[in-house]
Amino acid sequence: METLLVLLGLALLAVPIGVILLWIGQANLRRRVAELEMRLAEALAGRALHPQMPADAAPPAPLPVEQPAIPSPWDRAKAAVAPVAAMVQADAPPLPDMAPPDQNRPLVIRAETAARLMVWLRENWVYAVSALSLALAGVFFVQYGVERGLLPPPARVAAAILFGLALIGAGEWLRRRWGDAAGTATAYLPSVFSGAGLVAVFAGITAGRLMYGLYGPGLTFAGLVLTALGAIGLGWRHGPLLVAIGLIGAAVTPFLVAGGGDAAPWLYGYYLLIAATGLAVDAIRRWAWVSVLALGLGYVGTALMAQLGAGDAGWLAALLALALLAITVPQRSLIPDHEGPCVAMALWRRDGIWPGFPVRLAAGAVAATSVGLTLVGAEGTLALLAFALLAGLCLLLLLWADRAEGLADLAGVPALAFLAKLAVAEGLIWEFAAQAIALRPLETDAPWTVTILLGLATVISLGAALRAFRGGVMALPMALGAVLVAPVAALLLELLWQPAAVIGAYPWALQVIALAGLMVGFALRFAGLDAGNHRRAAWATLSALSLMALALFLITSAAALTLALAVLLIVAAALDRRFNLPEMGWFLQAGSALISYRLIADPGLDWALYAPLTPALLAYGGAALAAFVALRLLPEARILPRGVLESAGFAFAALTANVALTRALLPEDPSLHPDWTQSHWGLALNALPWLILMLTQLHRAALGGLLRPLRLGLAALAGLLAAGGFALAVGPVNPLFSTWAEDAAMLVRGPLVLDSLALAYAVPGLMLLIAAHKLALPRQLRLLFLGLGAALVTLYAGLEIRRLWQGDWLGAPGVKQGELYSYTVAMLLTGAALLWQALARRDLRLQRIAMAVIALTVAKVFLLDAAGLTGLTRVVSFAGLGLSLAGLAWLNRWAKGAMSEPRDGT
Repeated sequence: METLLVLLGLALLAVPIGVILLWIGQANLRRRVAELEMRLAEALAGRALHPQMPADAAPPAPLPVEQPAIPSPWDRAKAAVAPVAAMVQADAPPLPDMAPPDQNRPLVIRAETAARLMVWLRENWVYAVSALSLALAGVFFVQYGVERGLLPPPARVAAAILFGLALIGAGEWLRRRWGDAAGTATAYLPSVFSGAGLVAVFAGITAGRLMYGLYGPGLTFAGLVLTALGAIGLGWRHGPLLVAIGLIGAAVTPFLVAGGGDAAPWLYGYYLLIAATGLAVDAIRRWAWVSVLALGLGYVGTALMAQLGAGDAGWLAALLALALLAITVPQRSLIPDHEGPCVAMALWRRDGIWPGFPVRLAAGAVAATSVGLTLVGAEGTLALLAFALLAGLCLLLLLWADRAEGLADLAGVPALAFLAKLAVAEGLIWEFAAQAIALRPLETDAPWTVTILLGLATVISLGAALRAFRGGVMALPMALGAVLVAPVAALLLELLWQPAAVIGAYPWALQVIALAGLMVGFALRFAGLDAGNHRRAAWATLSALSLMALALFLITSAAALTLALAVLLIVAAALDRRFNLPEMGWFLQAGSALISYRLIADPGLDWALYAPLTPALLAYGGAALAAFVALRLLPEARILPRGVLESAGFAFAALTANVALTRALLPEDPSLHPDWTQSHWGLALNALPWLILMLTQLHRAALGGLLRPLRLGLAALAGLLAAGGFALAVGPVNPLFSTWAEDAAMLVRGPLVLDSLALAYAVPGLMLLIAAHKLALPRQLRLLFLGLGAALVTLYAGLEIRRLWQGDWLGAPGVKQGELYSYTVAMLLTGAALLWQALARRDLRLQRIAMAVIALTVAKVFLLDAAGLTGLTRVVSFAGLGLSLAGLAWLNRWAKGAMSEPRDGT
């Protein structure tokens, strides 16, 4: 029975070989028939062209010219065979174009290349299926031996290897006997046999290690290396199809011969060998797509091995190794020497000139490795290993590849990945936070995690600085990386990791200030190298100032930190004035925004209202003073920074006024004294600084220039804050709406006319009226200011009259007759004054407003006053109203006549 099974297995192995032999025989038969048909057609054509001459005909006289030589039989045979060869070549579909692609094109595997490949596969699918069948035959032969136990393990492995060598030998015999060109009947068959043989050899060697453990990893690796070298040699001689078959088959082999359990760690080296094999072939023959295929198999294979239990640490190392292979192997040099331009420069210029394929291949590999190292390893030692590998890759690209102009930009990819991993390594962040001072046992050391990470970031900055010191085209980008990577890492650590809670505020501040010292060193070095152009020195100075601010934030109090930031504003402006550093404007704008955040939100106004008075006033007043001093020092050419400082100075001054006023109005004991901040005059008093700020910015915005939008925006914000305060003063806390005479906050304070009502309503109303006349405002805004100002002044006048008759409590019920009479008199006087102004200005619109006020007064008298007045008061009131109206009517008629007359000289 076992003998029959063996024979059956051999028969199955012979099936694909038989199919291929039949294919060859059929092609040879077709060629021979075509050749015979061609010879027959040639013979018939020759008889028609040379008919027999009659016997009695005399031969023609010889021409006096030289006759061509009579062709020999061999020449006629060659002429007859030539059309046959042309027909065979026309019948055979061509192999996809494997020539190196245009290196100035951005993509290697393009849509047209894939389309040609699909056409070739559709016409030659038999070859692909044959290669797959032969490769699987070698793999299944090993598995069959395992299942049946027919041969001992060494014999099974040897049989698989011999089977593969036999296929390779068959392919070489076919190639030598009939060739492998596209025009031959045996086209592609040698590559099919040789590729399948390589897969079988890979399968046999791998099975000996994975399934039987016949030899150790060293011998396994040696065998695989020899097989890979053989594949390189065959591929170099016979074309990319053989290489592709060998690479894909070798990549799939570990899955077909797996012995169960977790994947072995040495398989990472196996897939690295596959990638190196494809890259080496491409380095010799320059088939670009082979490198892409090899790297793709390497990345996918190592990822699958990690998922199958080979270990994440090995995967991280394999990712780094793949990037290094992609850099070195295609160039055939241990020291990268890729020619420019780099990818970033090509994208920046957009001139259609793309980097060479080795540069693009290295860029893709570095990007893939960086993404993998960022996403893999989120906790524990594994995460630290990923950080270290990212920093190492960045350092290698900075220093080891410093001669490769085409790779000059690639160091930025792992640097950005390093910073991104600081934000996404949640597992490591939680592990670090769990060791906070308040949580870990006493007398235990703090973890070194943050120190290690900041040290790795500092190493990256040092490497970039060394490249920047050398100058060249990438001097500015390298300097920018040197002054950004470590400071940004420190900022991310502070925001997301909160090291002060784990290692203490002072130790963490010392590390930050040490990094600031390094930035100062960079600034000094850049200043010495760049005579007359201090841009790089300015960048380093900005980083140093920012780190100093962060260190102060960690160890100083709220007021001290705000003052320190304010002092840094002055320092930045002075540096710009002394050394002509326009980049200081960035720090001034960012510093102004940070100080604004501190004054408003953190620690904010709540802290300022309840902290000791002196530190609070120093923090707010010092910030305002520093903004104006920095504005004074800053050169006139810095338009935007000057606008920001000016706006910040006014805003800080308004906040200072709010803090001082609120502190003065707040009661020491709320149970014994009223809260004046909730009174009508307290709210208006706090809104006045913002009203002043709004009007100031509107006046400055009228000057035009680039800062006009900024000033208008600040004016709008200040106007909203002021409007909120005045709306509360007019509405909910208006003393007219007071329902309780004992509510001290709702009572009117001060002497008549110059009382709290004047502060709350008359002062802002008059300010709006004056602004409407004095400021260069749009028509709609001027009308709005006139309306709001008139309304506030009118409200003040009405409330003042009521206080005259009712006293300090304006919410008393009822209206006295004298109060009604006073309102009427006030309205008549207002109408008369408006009518007089209309006459003086010859303003018809103002005249109509005056008559409207008078009409409103008449309506009030007849609808309201008549019901409330009695006796002699009613008689006097209506008599006075009649006389007043008569006089106003005469004045109005006279005014119309006067305004209709032309002015002198017109």
